[in-house]
Amino acid sequence: MHTSLKCAACGRLHAIDRLQSVCEACSRPLLADYDLEKLAGTFTPDAVRSRTERSMWKFAEVLPVNHRNEIISLGEGVTPLLPVRGRGALSAFGRLFVKDEAINPTGSFKARGMSAAITRAKALGATTVALPSAGNAGGAAAAYAARAGLSCFVLVPEDTPAANVIEAVVAGAHVGLVKGLISDCGKLIRKACAAYGWFDLSTLKEPFRLEGKKTMGYELAFDCADEASGRLSLPDVVFYPAGGGTGLVGMWKAFDEMQRLGWVGSDRPRMVAVQAEHCAPIVRAFEQGLPHAEAFPNARTVASGLRVPAAIGDFLMLKAVRESQGTAIAVSDDELLAGAREMSQALGNFVCPEAGAVWAAACRLAEKGWIKPGERIVLYNTGTGLKYSHLFPPGGLPVLDPAQPDAFEQWQAEIGGCRSSTT
Repeated sequence: MHTSLKCAACGRLHAIDRLQSVCEACSRPLLADYDLEKLAGTFTPDAVRSRTERSMWKFAEVLPVNHRNEIISLGEGVTPLLPVRGRGALSAFGRLFVKDEAINPTGSFKARGMSAAITRAKALGATTVALPSAGNAGGAAAAYAARAGLSCFVLVPEDTPAANVIEAVVAGAHVGLVKGLISDCGKLIRKACAAYGWFDLSTLKEPFRLEGKKTMGYELAFDCADEASGRLSLPDVVFYPAGGGTGLVGMWKAFDEMQRLGWVGSDRPRMVAVQAEHCAPIVRAFEQGLPHAEAFPNARTVASGLRVPAAIGDFLMLKAVRESQGTAIAVSDDELLAGAREMSQALGNFVCPEAGAVWAAACRLAEKGWIKPGERIVLYNTGTGLKYSHLFPPGGLPVLDPAQPDAFEQWQAEIGGCRSSTT
């Protein structure tokens, strides 16, 4: 269980035994801290490996829970790190991996954050939660609120993928469509929470979604452990699609915690924040050497998870990228959609467009020589592409008539099919 809540900007401490939002002094995010020195003697990699629990809660000592019976879980986390065969610019990379978050209960990494946030919110007495969402967070919040017996209100932009909206509605959430961006949804949610006493689950407007998402960093160290010795290690480069940025910031926090626990050394992966070119506030701030990112004007992209024109955790993302000697890069919608197709074919799983963005970014940085073929590279697929099927219309598929005896042969001829070489 966390032992303190400290403002990430001014350092002010806040009470841990009641619901908290942002810092009362400067309105910046609060971060949970733990007595890692006390934990180090018993909370060890071997202890984690010995646990049979198949969820992120195998790391319960560094998650916001007092008693295990408080945990609200659907089996989130423990996602695979899959080796992939690079193509095109990535064909020379023999140590290329995808951390596949699509297998989470609600189809994206958002399940991790909502499991932690809903667990703590219920334990501290919340009865109704609310949030703005670009899609996946709303579905996850609805699912975990239903599991916990809480009421849930979700506001999403009116062009949010239908699958996300349906997911939240079926789980019992009260869902509203908003003419505008997620930032417009956020303004309405803040007003409603103040008026009705709901608890705001907005990104980094409460401390614990970050804690759930940081488990991606803990798992990554186990995924990359030396097979012979079992010693934990980290990759050389991590590519992450950055909207609100809690996944990137959470992993950076996890790496620090693991060093303080004695699990890893001081070496860190170079963190790459990937955004869409028409919604790239972090990329622009990084390139201009700014500590904060101004709201991006006229933000637009088909990758709804990247359509976040302003993020309260901007300074934390920029800090992680810079301290890691990483970078921030933006790609076009055409690039990320093509990247999603190529990554899906390399991985064997239908990835989300945000993952397509990291594939496209990795290709570009490989071409520039910023990453080297011998380095261990991890790309994040943050969700299933099934929720974005409208972006990938098959178009022009042939219809075979079984009444025509040569229908299949004609189709094979049209597509250039070939006979099997097996005997």
